[in-house]
Amino acid sequence: MDSRPDSGRFHLPQPKNSAGRSLPVAISVAVGLGILVVACLIVPYAWYPLIAVAMGLATWEVCRRLNENGYDVQFPVLFTGGQAMIWLSWPFGATGLLSAFGVSALVTVVARLFHRGNDVKPVNWLRDAGVSVFVLIWIPLCGGFGAMLSLISRDDVSGWAFIVTFMLCVIASDVGGYASGVFFGSHPMAPAISPSKSWEGFAGSLLLASAVGVACMALLLKFHDPLHIVLGLGLGTGLSLCAILGDLVESQFKRDLGIKDISRMLPGHGGMMDRIDGMLPAAMLTWIMLNAVS
Repeated sequence: MDSRPDSGRFHLPQPKNSAGRSLPVAISVAVGLGILVVACLIVPYAWYPLIAVAMGLATWEVCRRLNENGYDVQFPVLFTGGQAMIWLSWPFGATGLLSAFGVSALVTVVARLFHRGNDVKPVNWLRDAGVSVFVLIWIPLCGGFGAMLSLISRDDVSGWAFIVTFMLCVIASDVGGYASGVFFGSHPMAPAISPSKSWEGFAGSLLLASAVGVACMALLLKFHDPLHIVLGLGLGTGLSLCAILGDLVESQFKRDLGIKDISRMLPGHGGMMDRIDGMLPAAMLTWIMLNAVS
């Protein structure tokens, strides 16, 4: 018998990188958020209020951080415009959302021009106006597409199935990237923007999101022809890319401002934007893709 203690034993791979946060706290908060989302899917007409509140909180976080770092952005204007974009998408669809965005962007730019009155020169107007319009695109515009997922229908498939498909694909991307990055991450993907991102994590995100996309197409959205495999792979891959891009955009935003988290609203996760950064662009792509095939 081999006396070596490790001989012939199977060992699980050990993490190569630190998780960088308290997992018990993060998991508890994530479970609580998941329960809230499920409740809003069950209760009629609760999805739009959930999105409106989340986008309002995210806008407040971002505006507060920008103002702390010398930018002059007007939260009341951005909040009002963002809420109008979301709520007008309910009765008028994409037309209401995009029309409200256009008006909100115009009002934002003009309001910043005269923010300090007619007799005070608007210093850094172009910078602040541009950042304000970016916030409208980044948060309520993408959030409005996420809200409109509840309005999609296909045969006997209702809106909740499209929302769950979107969320499962994004969660799969996060979980696949997180697990692969922690256990196997060795090659940085974009070290100048997000040092913790690795190509191994990127591969894990794509693989798991694509698999979940195929499963959701068949089980939730009831595409039973072979085309569902192609659609599922495309949806999962696209949402994974959007989620990663959204995370990189937020990472660069925080790097520019020299901060670690947008806020401390959600223990273990940071702020609202730290939790939904990848979901926002993914929501827009989900609406475009699933609305086209439904």
